[in-house]
Amino acid sequence: MIIDKDLDKLIENLPFFIRETLYNHPNKNQLIEIVMDLGRRPEARFVVGPEYLSQKLISWQDLDYTTKRIGKFSNDNRAGIERTLHRVSCIRNRQFIINGLTCRVGRAIFGTISGVRDLLESGQSILILGKPGVGKTTMIREIARVLSDEMEKRVIIIDTSNEIAGDSDIPHSGIGRARRMQVSKTELQHQVMIEAIENHMPEVIIIDEIGTELESLAARTIAERGVQLVGTAHGNCLESLIKNPPLSDLLGGIQYVTLSDDEAKRRGTQKSILERKAYPAFQLAIEINERNLWIIHENVEESVDLLLQGTSPILQIRELKENGETKIKYRETKFDSLSFFNSEHNLNIWQKTNKEKSSNIESKNLCLNKIDNLKIYPYSIPLHLIKKAANLIGFEPSFTKDISEATIVIGLQKHLRQNIKINRFSDKYNLPIYTINKSTVPQITQILSNVVR
Repeated sequence: MIIDKDLDKLIENLPFFIRETLYNHPNKNQLIEIVMDLGRRPEARFVVGPEYLSQKLISWQDLDYTTKRIGKFSNDNRAGIERTLHRVSCIRNRQFIINGLTCRVGRAIFGTISGVRDLLESGQSILILGKPGVGKTTMIREIARVLSDEMEKRVIIIDTSNEIAGDSDIPHSGIGRARRMQVSKTELQHQVMIEAIENHMPEVIIIDEIGTELESLAARTIAERGVQLVGTAHGNCLESLIKNPPLSDLLGGIQYVTLSDDEAKRRGTQKSILERKAYPAFQLAIEINERNLWIIHENVEESVDLLLQGTSPILQIRELKENGETKIKYRETKFDSLSFFNSEHNLNIWQKTNKEKSSNIESKNLCLNKIDNLKIYPYSIPLHLIKKAANLIGFEPSFTKDISEATIVIGLQKHLRQNIKINRFSDKYNLPIYTINKSTVPQITQILSNVVR
């Protein structure tokens, strides 16, 4: 990785007693931010942890010294330093006077997205989630450079707080050939998003910090016009976005649906359930919990549907090693075996009306967990999908065309419901039948991961 070093341009705007300490600090290149609060000691926060920089307390003069040497604070209380990526945020008292500063170090780091570059080449819209300070902005800055320079696409960045391209009318070189549209007021971000698509014919639009309902609706409008979106949103994971009403529209929106008695009985759910209203604005989602470690939802639409049904989707995990190698694995879904037989989930064992029969089937299934050589009788499901799902959790499936030799049956629910012969055979010999609503790898993986655990 090559790091664009302009840290000294931030340090030289700090009071002398802080500047002197930082210039010679051994962890200088691991600095995340400097905190200056009135009446307190100045504190530096490094990757390895926080550290006081001086015994001297911050005074009004110290705060004034720094604020006069940086750009003007906008209505979101953020300012920058000319031709750099650094951000200075202020805290004000009740008289609107600045009594605290947070000086965040901004770096353009090249090579940070090598582990997910293939996702960019897919042309799908990507949503990036993660807690503050984990590297979302750094990541989308590098994405802008790769898309504009290396893939030669028309890229426009909606830079609300000048964090992506720096606090200057001339964008920072870290974004490559991408163009940048600045936002005069935070509340106007959604208007600038629409203006970008209408006036400048972009192939890709990059947005940092989608946080309001209007911005979510603007993102959906852009997606519907066939433009690739790359954006970040407030939230640690996809589940938190579903629970956030202003942002749930990014995932297609959530609505309560009341089912008829017959339909609720057929599904094995309550009459009032949650469902997705429309297609998501983003097809892919990346959760960043740690630097160089990404959790990827390869199909946001499917992940949202499974989460609303109370089932965890299969997640892809990518880790970028120090040698540049990317390690990819899949996380096995973990859920309680009793809830697996509870038809509140769409991926459950075939419902039995007789409680005793259901209990026998559950006991039979628990025994099957210890059987290495399962024989699967597939019903209305392509074999290659079952093989792919089995490979994800690390075992080789064995199939049979003779139901009397099978240890489990996996099939589509709508077809199995109509097959009286299979149901009678299952009742007689306690043969477990697992059903899914759609022939998809994640749903099949859900079943297999529980059976062979």
